[in-house]
Amino acid sequence: MRAIQVASFGGPEVLVPVEVPDPEPGPGQVVVGMAVADVIFLDTLLRAGWGQEFFPRELPYVPGGGGSGEVLEVGDGVDPAWVGRRVVARTSTGYAERVVAGIEEIVAIPDGLAYEPAAALVHDGVTALGMADLGVPQEGEWVLVSAAAGGAGSLLVQLAADAGARVVAAASSGDKLALAKELGAEAGVDYTRPGWAERVREITGGGAALVYDGAGGALGTTAAREAVADGGRFVTYGTSEGFAAPDQEVAERRGVRLFFPLMEGPPAPEVAREGLERALRLGAEGRLRPAVGAVYPLERAADAHRALAARTTVGKSLLAVRPTE
Repeated sequence: MRAIQVASFGGPEVLVPVEVPDPEPGPGQVVVGMAVADVIFLDTLLRAGWGQEFFPRELPYVPGGGGSGEVLEVGDGVDPAWVGRRVVARTSTGYAERVVAGIEEIVAIPDGLAYEPAAALVHDGVTALGMADLGVPQEGEWVLVSAAAGGAGSLLVQLAADAGARVVAAASSGDKLALAKELGAEAGVDYTRPGWAERVREITGGGAALVYDGAGGALGTTAAREAVADGGRFVTYGTSEGFAAPDQEVAERRGVRLFFPLMEGPPAPEVAREGLERALRLGAEGRLRPAVGAVYPLERAADAHRALAARTTVGKSLLAVRPTE
């Protein structure tokens, strides 16, 4: 089968198309014929060798974390009725024509939801719902979403707006801000410009009651220091520039509650599965609409990683493994 392989840690150039043997399912496993592979920023970090303590990778490996497709084979102990069913798989690989997943790692795709949006929800849908559950946006309050045109950020814009909150989107270009407004943001700020956090305070009349930080690093730290209102909530899940590092003593004096869910590592499998089931259900209902900005052929995985690093993609990036409906 065709796959993308990483034989040494490094830049996007280490993502090499190869032919490898078809995998076989073991007990309690299935083989999924992949239609669309999910691509997230974490993939680029792992490719470079980051995070081995949380996400160990033994070289060579096939990158990715799942996607959508059809069950082709089942192993011992798995109901044969799974064969032929459309599913999403949230597992430790994905950039390949076939992947093996445990039965606990797959979820059936609801009727009416296509492969592309289903794949786009495999990780970002779970992340967005988890962040929404932590922050709990309220009707009428101001919510700031940074990296608002990203995979998770664009979903958080929708979830906050659906809850009745007034959303300020922060992003790095006019196209990204336009997308966020299409998804429900009331206002937008370009956080590559000086004074962007002050602009948020002007729009919100003193700061956002809730901040979702999808950027991390210096941008996230600035948001925690200047863009959140006294008594507000700050939820950070961004890592593109490292974790945000707000002054916790200052936050305590201001009554700002800080949430760092990623510091605890990935969600427990049962939590991720429950979130994925919810995300797919909301997707099928039209309440979560992944903003897919770029779909690359499998062989161009390196280009997808380059675009993520350069932040040129507006919306979600995916890999097309085979033609989809």
